[in-house]
Amino acid sequence: MTSRVVSAGFAVPLAVLALGVAQPASAQVDLSGTWSPRYQEDFSERVPGPELGDYTGLPITDGARRYAESWDPARLTLPEEQCRVHISPYIYRGPTNIAIWEERDPNTRELVAIKHRISTFDQERTIYMDGRPHPPVYAAHTWMGFSTGQWQGNMLVVTTTHIKKGWLRRNGVPESDLATLTEYFVRTGEVLTRISAIADPVYLTEPLVKSEEFVLNTQGVPHRSWLFKCKPVIEVVRPEGAVPHYLPGANPFLEEFRKRYNFPESATRGGAAQTYPAGSAPTGAAPAMKGPALSAPAPGEVKVLHVQGQVYMLVSTDGNMVVHAGPEGVLVVDTLRAALADRVVAAIRSISDKPIHYVVNTQADEDHTGGNEALAKAGPTRPDRALLTAGVGGNAGGTISIIAHENVQKRMIAATGTAARTPASWPGDTFFNDENDVFFNDEAVQVLHQPNAHADGDSIVFFRRSDVIAAGDVFSTVSYPIFDRAQGGSINGVISSLNRIIKLAVATGNMEGGTMIVPGHGRLSDKMDVVEYRNMATIVRDRVQALVAQGRTLEQVIATQPTLDYDARYGAAAGPASPPGFVTAVYDTLRAAAASGRAAK
Repeated sequence: MTSRVVSAGFAVPLAVLALGVAQPASAQVDLSGTWSPRYQEDFSERVPGPELGDYTGLPITDGARRYAESWDPARLTLPEEQCRVHISPYIYRGPTNIAIWEERDPNTRELVAIKHRISTFDQERTIYMDGRPHPPVYAAHTWMGFSTGQWQGNMLVVTTTHIKKGWLRRNGVPESDLATLTEYFVRTGEVLTRISAIADPVYLTEPLVKSEEFVLNTQGVPHRSWLFKCKPVIEVVRPEGAVPHYLPGANPFLEEFRKRYNFPESATRGGAAQTYPAGSAPTGAAPAMKGPALSAPAPGEVKVLHVQGQVYMLVSTDGNMVVHAGPEGVLVVDTLRAALADRVVAAIRSISDKPIHYVVNTQADEDHTGGNEALAKAGPTRPDRALLTAGVGGNAGGTISIIAHENVQKRMIAATGTAARTPASWPGDTFFNDENDVFFNDEAVQVLHQPNAHADGDSIVFFRRSDVIAAGDVFSTVSYPIFDRAQGGSINGVISSLNRIIKLAVATGNMEGGTMIVPGHGRLSDKMDVVEYRNMATIVRDRVQALVAQGRTLEQVIATQPTLDYDARYGAAAGPASPPGFVTAVYDTLRAAAASGRAAK
């Protein structure tokens, strides 16, 4: 379809808008029934599957193209990738049947939601029709996302946010987890038309518009078709943590599609200009691709989100912390900056009025330990524990136990200048081995040391009964990994920590939910989100490693843009999380590791 208008940041077919406004607002239609797809449109992409190297018709960015060109389908043989399913923008394009029904309030008969049962992978989707807002930006993402709908005449318009990372086309072209989906459902007799507009600020330069048609199925469809009870297995034996991918320029299969049909290379590489008739592509910047505004904490605010079980996530613009509350009292993981201490205590008191017994520090930085002193004064601790006295590791005047790896204590004691810390904020309950366990609120809590990751004292905290992991700064959903070589941090240590989280976490049968992970910064996550982050860190590490082995200088490595396919998602404008800053840190740690290996020989 080439006839488009721009409305609210989305490209929408004119014919569909005409259908939607031709009827009064009360002229809603019943979409209920079981619908089977027609395949005459985009058949080769939808059923046989797209060919490698075919990016035609996609307004993709250079980063999306780099990602697709590096894609190795063997990645789907990894145990953590085998059970992933399609996201809501893509799943309607497969060999699927859609059952649609309404859910109404039993007393008022008001429409609460429209439900979709999608036979492919046995997915169920809820489209809320009761006017509720979308969740905050820091809420978890799912394969189907969070959807709200409204009628525009006889057309149902659906907006979906909080979608996991997936495919724009299943030959490696990615769709990021920041994408927003807008759909238009129109019923004409026994034909249901679905038109979607995908706005992805990471991998698209303008919205991608697709359409499908479904026919009312009056013959009946087996209710148990495509039941998806997946259990991953070891299909290929690989080194632990290996992620299949091609180094830039090394994928041997990209030319097959072009050569088979004798296409010029420019015709197969995608881009917005190819989605318009020759000579009609607009000039200048595309309209902003904005979805609905999602609530987020303002500077100085601390928001509370219940994760599951006895665990809560406290969110601020400076990072996240975790509160574990139960019948015995409160255990806190990290304490944010000192300036937020009053807000942190108030947030904790909104969860529980019981005493704070423990603080666990996942690392030494001020944005994780700044509130230690204030929370230490908010005890008391167990009746059998005397007040701690001032001194090394002493929590002067405090009444709670601050737990951390001994290297965290050493860093805080040694800090000077603006980073200097008072003795009351130092951890007094330190450990030097792999873990420190606490049984609290009828739950096993494991503090697990992660060597040489962000620094040399990192820990993750595993709440085994609630099934939640507090990851600290070894995992973020908003930036590249940040690690400090001077304090023992390394890219390989970060990747090892991510792999440990992946091994600890257990997802549901479709790789969603199960063990939940709270990152040091960003949104609530699950195992699949950590897998995506681990994949990114590993692929960038491997690319830089290959260039280091070739003897390239740092400037030469940066010039190859080894992070191009991830910069729009994780790259900061400046600093250690900027593309050059991250590449420099990776390069330095790999060079140091190589030099150490040579010295050992």
